[in-house]
Amino acid sequence: MKPITKALVFFLAVIAPLVIITFALRQPSEDRTRINELRERYTKGHQPGVDHGKFAILQQNFDNPHQITAACLSCHTERGHELLNSPHFTWEREDFIPGKGVVYIGKKNLINNFCTGVQSNEGSCMKCHAGYGWNDKSFDFNNPFNIDCVVCHDNTGTYQKATGMAGYPVMGENGPDFKAILASVGQPASQNCGNCHFFGGGGNNVKHGDLEVALLTAGRQVDVHMGVDGIHMKCVDCHTAENHKMKGRYFGITATGNNRLSCEDCHTSTPHVRSILNEHTIKVSCQACHIPVYAKVNATKMNWDWSTATKKLDGKGFEVKDEDGNIIYTSAKGDFKWEKNVKPEYAWFNGTADHLLTTDKIDTTEKVLKINKLFGDYKDKNSKIVPVKVHRGRQPYDPETLHILQAKLWDRSQGQGALWLDLNWDSAIIKGMEYAGLPYSGKYAFIDTEVYLPVNHMVSPGQEAVSCKECHTRSNEGRLAGLNDFYMPGRDRNKTADMAGRLLLILSFAGVAGHAGIRFMAARKNRKNA
Repeated sequence: MKPITKALVFFLAVIAPLVIITFALRQPSEDRTRINELRERYTKGHQPGVDHGKFAILQQNFDNPHQITAACLSCHTERGHELLNSPHFTWEREDFIPGKGVVYIGKKNLINNFCTGVQSNEGSCMKCHAGYGWNDKSFDFNNPFNIDCVVCHDNTGTYQKATGMAGYPVMGENGPDFKAILASVGQPASQNCGNCHFFGGGGNNVKHGDLEVALLTAGRQVDVHMGVDGIHMKCVDCHTAENHKMKGRYFGITATGNNRLSCEDCHTSTPHVRSILNEHTIKVSCQACHIPVYAKVNATKMNWDWSTATKKLDGKGFEVKDEDGNIIYTSAKGDFKWEKNVKPEYAWFNGTADHLLTTDKIDTTEKVLKINKLFGDYKDKNSKIVPVKVHRGRQPYDPETLHILQAKLWDRSQGQGALWLDLNWDSAIIKGMEYAGLPYSGKYAFIDTEVYLPVNHMVSPGQEAVSCKECHTRSNEGRLAGLNDFYMPGRDRNKTADMAGRLLLILSFAGVAGHAGIRFMAARKNRKNA
């Protein structure tokens, strides 16, 4: 064989494949243009357009908070009407639920497996309501002076609603400096949002797992958006508002997918340099890969067993804490389980959900009762895989009427039937169901329940995203082991695909062997001719 022919053969057989493989495996350089544009946009601080400290009406001595709202509305004349129609004030909305039709759903008629529901417990629960005085059914939702403007617009960080006061703050000498607060009101800060959303369910990070007070001071490792050493975004940078209606939906109490907030709003549907990753976004949400764990700083509550509540020690209620200070048992509420750095579970979700209402009957033949259901499956073109926190509970129900029971949990004094004070299930359920106007047979039992909460915060840096092998694995511990309605390479077996793969391997080896044989015979022939 001539030297030039040998060189050509060597190039085609060795060098060319190596070059092709190198280019195929080469990581394209990352385009930072979009990221830099976002960083520039969100690092610009908000500039107030008015100095509220110069308005005399805001510098008077207020006897009650309703007067503060009246002063605000004397200038912001239309905002009262907007708030009266805002979900932050009504705590309900009109939604369409398949199988139920158009219904009004919200805190007032939804069941959950944390504190079970607000009815008869308004004095305590309404600490997180954007209003004053929702203490019982007589609350006037049409009175704009019942709106709490300060809870969202205080920029001093000193305003607090009082515990057990139906949304009222402490007033008088022991209360906050309202003159200083009103002089500095402005665009809501993350702390304003966090005063309620971080502490839902009874404490920091209890309910959501991805929303907690650490987000105010943590770095990018906890959340790349809010990290103080990064862009340091505020809640309202994403959750923008139009006429006081915030963008974004919490599917613990929402059924429809309108007005949702999406990662694609900023990052587009093709944010990656590698096309294979962009193809994943057709069926995989951004959060599924970029939130590998949640509850990164403080633990979140994963299980609440009400059936063990009311135990006493030496005739009194008691509580037990773990080594991190989390309550794992209390006579008032039962047993809790907490977890930290939690891997999410995963579900198909198309942006719509079902919910259990206080008037709904339950199916006790189900192994676990789903308090809410996220709709979606692989065949649904609107569905994507999303990470979820599944909060599991055990709560009381009526074995005859088949209703989840609404118990009276809270009161300002003992002897009123409140479970948290009197530690008696019978009186608490009787009082709660009577207040709700619902039938009660006089019997109660406990049922296992689940609530599904999509995880959207605590986004990790890109290099810490979920790796390919964590999903594409034959192990039963793979992240997507619970989603079995589709074929996933590397995880699932398919007879046709497996046979095609084997046949391809056989043909490949046969081709290589045949090629080698032809080369060998040709070389022998050339030597003889030479």
